[in-house]
This record gives sequence, C-alpha cells and structure tokens, in this order.
Amino acid sequence: MTADLGALYAAARERITAVLDHASPGVDELECPATPGWTIHDVVAHVRGITADVRTGNLAGVATDPWTAAQVERHRNDPLPRLLVEWAVDAAPFEEFLSGPHGAGAARAVVDVHTHEYDIYGAIGRCPPMPNAFAAWGLGALVDNFTERLGEAGLPAVSVRTDEGDLLGAPDAPVTLQASRFELFRAMLGRRSVAQVSQMDWGGADPAPYLQHLSVFSPRLDPLVE
Repeated sequence: MTADLGALYAAARERITAVLDHASPGVDELECPATPGWTIHDVVAHVRGITADVRTGNLAGVATDPWTAAQVERHRNDPLPRLLVEWAVDAAPFEEFLSGPHGAGAARAVVDVHTHEYDIYGAIGRCPPMPNAFAAWGLGALVDNFTERLGEAGLPAVSVRTDEGDLLGAPDAPVTLQASRFELFRAMLGRRSVAQVSQMDWGGADPAPYLQHLSVFSPRLDPLVE
C-alpha cells in the first residue's frame, strides 16, 4: 500500500512531543522496558539524532549500534524540551523528503519512530490504539517482508489477521496468525520473546518453523508485557 511517509513520520513525532510536553517533571529519566538501558531521554536523543545525522550527512554506519549509541551520547546533556524543539526543526526537511518520490528509501525511519513511540508509552504506562494510517502501511510492509523471508526459507506463507479486522499477507495461506495490531507490531520489531510469540494464535499450526523469521530484529530473551 502506498502512503505519505512524511505525514506518517510527522504524526508520530507530534504525538510523542504532545505526550512529553504534558508529562510530569523527570519523566525523561524513566527507563523504557522495551529498550533495556535506555531512558525516555535516550530514546528521544536517538530519534532526534537521526534527523541531525541526515541533515549533516553523517550516515556512515547508519542503523548500526555504534551509530545510534553516538546519537544518545551526543545529546545526553540536552534538556528534553530542547531535544523536542530541535527534532521538529530538523525533521521538517526530512519529512518533506519522505513524502517525495525517493522517500521509500528511508521508510525504515517511519517504522523506527513508531516503534520508539510505543517504547515511550511503555515507560509511562500508556497503550493508545495504533493509528489506522500507520497500521495500513506499516503492518502491511512488515508482513510483506515476513512473507519474503518465509519464501527464502522455503516455508509456506502465513495469512495474518488482526483483531481490528486487517487481513495481511496471503489470504489463502495454509497457516493463519491472529493477533492485535499492537502485539503483532511489537513482536515483529523484537519486543516480544520467543515464548510469547509461540503462544500467539497460530490457528493450531506448529509455530516453531516461523519463529526465527517473524521479527525484523532478534526477539527478546525475557518476556515483556505492555
């Protein structure tokens, strides 16, 4: 499905900013359970750092652990309000690029900002519904990638159904995975353990062959309930 990626990114950034602008003092010191070792401040420093690195062309090692760690360290002493304001400034041209003809090349950033949006919600004990616009594009893209990985591994396709009524992947696949949008998204971004993914509704099929292919990243070692 085609989507305005810049608009999706901007919407997530604005939601994060609105939540943190109205949060209690010290909220930035809360640890994000989904990103062990990172506080809310660290997460915001990371997403803000991405737009700074895009603006300055600092893309060597993009998306690697050292690249993201440098962003967190660079902005460690910046107050949260400053990070949010500077993020908005740097994000404007980035969002324009995402909305343009070559924006699909940076689509990972749109998934990333939504992932970290829910990381922040997890730290403050919130879990708002996933916006329909992102669910339609983001979950669709993730399931398409999952289907590709299954094909490369020689495994049968999986039909993915969400509790909210989305039908993703191959509708006539021999295996069906049923989950809420939120649980599916978190599982596919490595925010759930293998045990948790195994306990999802696989329609009676053995999930074992699919577990290593569902997530873009390695799954958590310990369970996480949000």
